[in-house]
Amino acid sequence: MSGLVGYNAVITGGGRGIGAAAALALAEAGAKVSVASRNEAQVVQVAAQLRENGHEAFAFRCDVTDPHQVRDLAMSASEAMGRIDILVNNAGTATSNRISRISHAEWQHIMDVNATGTFLCTQAVWNGMSERRWGRVVNVASTAGLSGGKYISAYTAAKHAVVGFTRAMAEEAVGSGITVNAVCPGYVDTPLTDETIARIMHHTGSSREDALSSVLEQAGQPRLIRAGEVAQAIVGLCHVGAHAPNGELVLLDASEPE
Repeated sequence: MSGLVGYNAVITGGGRGIGAAAALALAEAGAKVSVASRNEAQVVQVAAQLRENGHEAFAFRCDVTDPHQVRDLAMSASEAMGRIDILVNNAGTATSNRISRISHAEWQHIMDVNATGTFLCTQAVWNGMSERRWGRVVNVASTAGLSGGKYISAYTAAKHAVVGFTRAMAEEAVGSGITVNAVCPGYVDTPLTDETIARIMHHTGSSREDALSSVLEQAGQPRLIRAGEVAQAIVGLCHVGAHAPNGELVLLDASEPE
């Protein structure tokens, strides 16, 4: 694949899971990539592996909840690559708890990382994309942003916010040369899902197999989604041609056969 040769991408939450897979998929499609995360060691390793495979890649530390760090990321990535054409808002976090046990701080953190971070990063690149009359913004939402789920009220609310933001910005983007879309995966085989399963095991005393089965049953999934499947959907939403999708919500729930 070489459909994105000459284009530059920034991926937040790029140190592991979906973010690392998206960085690889975009690089294999020809793009230069900048991976960003609060965990600097992780993104440095991801970028190094991409460079070892012949791709042009850069790593930056960034907490997407901090407006100053987000502005610094946009400036540094633009300097490194020349400009930012593609933004993948993947940075996210999750928690699970009964509503009576969710602290205000926990609620605010989930909203800040998932929703506010998406807003801040999009805002930081928007003017540059508008001036060049080309840009692709892909937000990583969730099936939880389309429906709901037991004990994940904070995460569900945050991902609903991401979906609403995607729809609103897609309308704002009409005629600008920018498109704004989202992928909405169910449970993906990533460290974040591992953490969810570990919490269930801790609270219930169940085995990992039973905890995973309960997660998949609640989500209506036959299996965990692979990070690479989400990454390919992200690449598809970065289509260069005149008929690029805008305002699309791509559902990934593993219901289709592999």
